Amino acid sequence: MRLPSLHTDWKIIGLVGVIHMSSHFFQLVLPTLYLSLAHDYGYDFTQLGLLVSTFFLVSCLGQASSGFVVDRIGGGPVMRFGLLSFVIAACLIAISDSYGTLLLAALIGGLGNSIFHPADYAVLNDRVSHHRLGHAFSVHGFTGNLGWALTPVYMAFLIYLFNWRVAAFGAGALVAVILAMAWLGRDLLAPSEVAVSAQADETASPASVKAAEKASQEEAQTATGSIDLSNSGAWQTLTILVSQPALWGAFLFFACTTIAMSSVQNYTIPMLGQVYGIDKVLAGMTLSSYMLLAAAGMLAGGFVAGANPKSERIVAISLVLAGAFLVVLATGWFPRPIAMALVALAGFCSGVSAPSRDMLIRRVTPKGATGTVYGLVYSGMDVGSSLGPFLFGFMLDMGLSLAPWIGAGMAFVAAAGFALWVAHAANAGATARPQTVAG
Repeated sequence: MRLPSLHTDWKIIGLVGVIHMSSHFFQLVLPTLYLSLAHDYGYDFTQLGLLVSTFFLVSCLGQASSGFVVDRIGGGPVMRFGLLSFVIAACLIAISDSYGTLLLAALIGGLGNSIFHPADYAVLNDRVSHHRLGHAFSVHGFTGNLGWALTPVYMAFLIYLFNWRVAAFGAGALVAVILAMAWLGRDLLAPSEVAVSAQADETASPASVKAAEKASQEEAQTATGSIDLSNSGAWQTLTILVSQPALWGAFLFFACTTIAMSSVQNYTIPMLGQVYGIDKVLAGMTLSSYMLLAAAGMLAGGFVAGANPKSERIVAISLVLAGAFLVVLATGWFPRPIAMALVALAGFCSGVSAPSRDMLIRRVTPKGATGTVYGLVYSGMDVGSSLGPFLFGFMLDMGLSLAPWIGAGMAFVAAAGFALWVAHAANAGATARPQTVAG
């Protein structure tokens, strides 16, 4: 056996990043077709919104359960299933002649979307060297943001040159290329036991092999805590996991951060106009700067996460700073350029927290349950995405004009608290005696 080389690590990180990008890319395919579908079929925004709601509802339910499958068969086959689901959904959109067909496409697309976080993180945690995981998580988040940024440009270009049906087929074709990459790189996505067997260095000495095995085992033990669920059944795994306070803390952490992010994404443009008199064009550019600096923060956060084992401190400090920028922004005290800069700084700080956040979740993930844990806790993002826009929209309708920024700041601070809670549970688990749960 030999530990992954730098070259192998980055090939795995790059392939998983491209696959993750396709997930974020496809999340915006239907929204980019709203105007075209409304024009051709006369659908109202309630009907169009129901398509996206269906997509994310199925994704939420599937994400919480697909991790069990990932832990049993590995992330590679599950990734390919998700990508194939996107291709089928895109083709259904392109040939659709009824609302029912579009609803079926949303359902299949949501099912495909549900598997990526459990599968991605299972592969990264299993295959990438521990000291490069911070960079792996930062690239993973960065490529997701790239996927969001790509969709409007890609779809608008094809709609402009051809029509919306060609654009839908084009979305499917792009994902099909990534599916081919996932198939060609299937050895990179295989579980470590299989990959190590296929890549074993026959010239290595028995002593070096033994040392590598020991290092890998020690790394796994440090990362996964005291419970081994490798041989437990699905129901037993779920029963044990839901009894772990740290995982509930992680779920609430993701719900809070997503509530904050949805507030910024949905209401920053109108609020910059109301509070600071900034026109829609500049406000839109400001929101774009938030997203771009969040992506830059993810890359920077990879270096910070790799250099500092106290990941909870990085998460807490960066999220408190992000929340503070939003709260002071809500005062309306600043000149317009400074207000725009505060939005961008909040994005950078929130981005810095992401790789350390994923390192923190890894610390409380039992052995043999990586996909399950990431699936369960990341479903908190879907919950936050559902609650945030409705909650803050209701507050605005009630006349609480500063509620989205203040509420987002409070949600970021609450998430910082949950990160410290998760870390406390991780430290408590590290002192516990290791135990194995039999199947």
